[in-house]
Amino acid sequence: MKYSTRVTIAILTGIFLLVSCSSSIPPVNVTTEGIAIKGYDPVAYFTQGKPVQGKKTFSHQWDGATWLFTNNMHLDLFKKDPVRYAPLYGGY
Repeated sequence: MKYSTRVTIAILTGIFLLVSCSSSIPPVNVTTEGIAIKGYDPVAYFTQGKPVQGKKTFSHQWDGATWLFTNNMHLDLFKKDPVRYAPLYGGY
């Protein structure tokens, strides 16, 4: 392989990596207000087995998003182990 071909491949690879990194997707799917999972309480899926709308009174910042909860107990459970309650793949 010629030297110029290797240089061209290296440059194109660098450009591809630069573009891929600069257009990163946020770790959590959020609304335009930055609310995760459209404001539903992630803990309620486990404790009540259904979606329940959270309240801004019980909110927590985690992984680049604001998470809402129905009560203080759910908020505390989430704070102790957010990975357990957060949706897989950031809710995408």
